[in-house]
Amino acid sequence: MSLVAPSAAHGYALGIDVGGTFTDVVLAGPFGQEAVAKTLSTHNDPTEGIRTGVRRALDVAGVRPDQVTRVVHATTLATNAILENKGERVAHIGTAGFRSLLPLGRYARVEEDRFDTFFDPPAAPIPAEDCYEVVERMDSAGQVVVALDESSVRDVAERIRLRGIESVAITLLHSYANRRHEDRVGEIVREVLGPDATVVTSAEIWPEVREYERTTTTLMSAYIGPVMVKYLRNLERRLADMGVEARVQVMESGGGVMSADLAGRRAVATIESGPAAGVLAARAAGLAAGRSDVISFDMGGTTAKASVIRNGIAAITTEFHVGGKGSFGGRRAGTGVPIKTPAIDLAEVGAGGGSIAWVDHGGALRVGPNSAGSEPGPACYGNGGSDPTVTDANVVLGYLDPIGFAGGSLELRPDLSAKEIEEKVAGPMGVDLSAAANAIHQIANAAMASAVQVVTVQRGLDPRGFAVVAFGGAGPMHAARVAEPFGIDTVIVPPSCGVGSAVGLLGTDLSTDRVMTRICHENDLAAADVDAAFAELAAAGTVDLGVDIDGPSTRIEKSLDVRLAGQAHELTIRLSDDADNWNDASLEKLRVGFAEKYQEAYGIDGTGPIEVVSFRVRVTNLVEKVPLGQRATPSAVQGPSRKRAVWFQEFGEYRETPVYERDGLIGGTSVSGPLVVADSESTIVVPPTWSARVDDEFNVILTRTAQEAK
Repeated sequence: MSLVAPSAAHGYALGIDVGGTFTDVVLAGPFGQEAVAKTLSTHNDPTEGIRTGVRRALDVAGVRPDQVTRVVHATTLATNAILENKGERVAHIGTAGFRSLLPLGRYARVEEDRFDTFFDPPAAPIPAEDCYEVVERMDSAGQVVVALDESSVRDVAERIRLRGIESVAITLLHSYANRRHEDRVGEIVREVLGPDATVVTSAEIWPEVREYERTTTTLMSAYIGPVMVKYLRNLERRLADMGVEARVQVMESGGGVMSADLAGRRAVATIESGPAAGVLAARAAGLAAGRSDVISFDMGGTTAKASVIRNGIAAITTEFHVGGKGSFGGRRAGTGVPIKTPAIDLAEVGAGGGSIAWVDHGGALRVGPNSAGSEPGPACYGNGGSDPTVTDANVVLGYLDPIGFAGGSLELRPDLSAKEIEEKVAGPMGVDLSAAANAIHQIANAAMASAVQVVTVQRGLDPRGFAVVAFGGAGPMHAARVAEPFGIDTVIVPPSCGVGSAVGLLGTDLSTDRVMTRICHENDLAAADVDAAFAELAAAGTVDLGVDIDGPSTRIEKSLDVRLAGQAHELTIRLSDDADNWNDASLEKLRVGFAEKYQEAYGIDGTGPIEVVSFRVRVTNLVEKVPLGQRATPSAVQGPSRKRAVWFQEFGEYRETPVYERDGLIGGTSVSGPLVVADSESTIVVPPTWSARVDDEFNVILTRTAQEAK
């Protein structure tokens, strides 16, 4: 997978992705990819698993730690801290009269909650006793209605100090229009609480219209910021102890990376860190295979995620929900915690290799969302796991090689898989072992297909024109079956697919996003005001990254949030890269772009008077990258290296099936299924109605036969 052309980089780069089950490490150098390591994640201290993986990769490649010049990291730390309630205790300060904004919260009844007569809404993001208010008021135009009473601020800050709370989120009414009061409140609170306290204002984090979303975004940044700072400092210290002196860069939700310092200040931007890296890897793999329209399908040990890349561009959303409920892999508005920051648009389901299969009280088989994780893991790991999982089903079906799993670092126990599935699924359901294992496999496929449906059919897209890019430790094993219901006839499995997110990290640039709400009807748009707003945002972004706005490696992307005049919700329209200044033609281009996106989003005409709601800028600093890519090493065995008994639903029985090593598939010769392709990080299952070949980029291309692809 060639993410970038060969460069003059002289050092080595590490891509580190910490998932729910495995920690993946990729080492690349001046001549391309050097080594890959896959280790079990260590949840009590994630840095321990990282150190193990880094040490293994360096040893395999024979590279000294001091030769590493770049470290890029994707982590689920922020998400887990929110979902597991392991963040810092936070006090919230708001405008007088709005103290109950967070305690009241917002929740919509969805799915089974609609029919629950004993329904209790979830706990508020923060208890009422930790919410405070200060005397002040701005109107929506940023004009002072009530002057800031600084004595009320000092009183509140002192009460917070006496309660021992060291993290504070400040969100004042309409501060997006005028941040003066909010900045002053922040200054006073810092004076009272001292230099070690975390004080976060919405003007610093995300100054955008909509009070509740702006407040929860600021709150979550204060909640997870201290956790992120401690973690990254510990990680950099432990890597330095190994001799790796490079500063850690962190993947952010929108597809770029940021410095560890910026990630600590704006931790909320890292919530979708890991999934974003995978989508970038899928984009690169699709382009390398000549497909600009692809569906990213990432199946790991805990979850599966799907996202769409159209015309080589990943879909971006400016709001998502953490911990929300919903069906078909999508999070429903009104559930969970809304976060207002750019993130790659994806759908996620609790169906991974470690997802637990269980029979409910009605005798129905369920898979997930609970996962065995890495501790103790699936039963076949032999670490004490006593629940049957999707991985156990794949072992029983013959898809997984018990000896070569996870690069040979873990030997699987098929006997334990069979025992747990027999006792907890096959027996209670009155079916044989293979039927139970196949049912688990198919239910997991159906759950993952629902995520694909969210990002295609529910977005008004016909999935038949897309190829699926499969990666993650378990993705290539399930991808063909996930593609079939949608009429998709091509699956692309890139090299190093089992550590795809870690590979994707190394093709990223430093970036940051800034937003400013300025509601303005199209008739009132003045060129000077538009240019000034973008200039202010770009200047703030370059300060975040510590770069020169006119530097040769600096790129500025501009967008506007636009809506039909009188409507409540807007669409983000990216301006063309040559839109340096607003001119007479800019408004007409904006109208046309908005009408096209409105038609695409809602299926109806979007022409009419418009108004601009917010200005957005993404500042990117292009960094020198090591060349990535992997090519086949001539194998001593051309063709299948062995056979093993594999169960396919088309046959309803086990059959001896050829197993190819990945570098045993050569040239463009197509090999008809059924077959299994093994490599060091993953396993590709090619069903009977599919064929496999290897292209010039060492992607394995799966294709359905013509009669099946109709």
